Amino acid sequence: MNLTILFSAIPRFCLPTPPPPPLHLRPQLLTVASISAPSSRLAAAPPRIRAQPSSSGVFFFAPMPWASLSTALMKPSPRYCRCRSLIVAAEAAPAIEAHKVSFSVTNKQGKSVPILKNCSLHVPPGQLWMLLGPNGCGKSTLLKVLAGLLNPSDGTVNIKKPSSFVFQNPDHQVVMPTVEADVAFGLGKFNLTSDEVRSRVSEALEAVGMLHYSQRPIQTLSGGQKQRVAIAGALAEACKVLLLDELTTFLDEHDQIGVIKAVKNTVAASGEVAALWVTHRLEELNYADGALYMEDGRIMMHGDVSSVLSFIKAKQAQFRDHLHL
Repeated sequence: MNLTILFSAIPRFCLPTPPPPPLHLRPQLLTVASISAPSSRLAAAPPRIRAQPSSSGVFFFAPMPWASLSTALMKPSPRYCRCRSLIVAAEAAPAIEAHKVSFSVTNKQGKSVPILKNCSLHVPPGQLWMLLGPNGCGKSTLLKVLAGLLNPSDGTVNIKKPSSFVFQNPDHQVVMPTVEADVAFGLGKFNLTSDEVRSRVSEALEAVGMLHYSQRPIQTLSGGQKQRVAIAGALAEACKVLLLDELTTFLDEHDQIGVIKAVKNTVAASGEVAALWVTHRLEELNYADGALYMEDGRIMMHGDVSSVLSFIKAKQAQFRDHLHL
């Protein structure tokens, strides 16, 4: 967790703006106007300081442990008489994070066969990321490891809870007779009143554009509509992470667009839900906030969409050139 603490110190006795203190010194202030983050988040900040001058005083960007900050705040400085304002802005921890994850299976000959090799990734909350790569590269396996359906052979996985895995085939997940009943199905494990259940179901269906289908029998829905019902079921349970395995593989173009827009809109509107979407369709990158590209069990590229897309196109060009040799 990175934390930025921004405050303005007014020079004492209206002296000219003093130069920033050395980087190894912590700022020392007399008073603090406000703090807008809990001390638990402050405590997670790394102990480092950056400072830069400003025409209205000196602005310090000072991520540091809460104990260090509070100690500094109790010591008035002869150079600064008052802290005019303090704004704490937390850079949220990744909603989906994996570090050097590997996964192997044992073949019939008893030999270990690596499927995933030192995969590291992070997806921030409030964003939709795409995971791409050729068939058999390990995309779905990685998603299942992130979901906890498979245990990694090595490495660590940290996922915000609750999380939900949405399968490629919605018929494996959407099982109740009506849309409303299916979305409400997972809420039975919570101690909710009937009104609370109805409220959660309505909000989730509205988020994916399916509220007016709430009383429809499941068998009357298209594949894309079933996928949206499955996503709504996850949202009704207040899931913070959606792990989505090639949801558009068996859908027509209209349903493809409907499903991906439902996910994108849900993630953007919440600001808290993160989604990792496995796909082999480059055109779906138009809806992504970030992307990862895999080959042979490794994550080869991780970052903004344009960089990953350029990397993929360069790989494709190399392959075409090789064919013409």
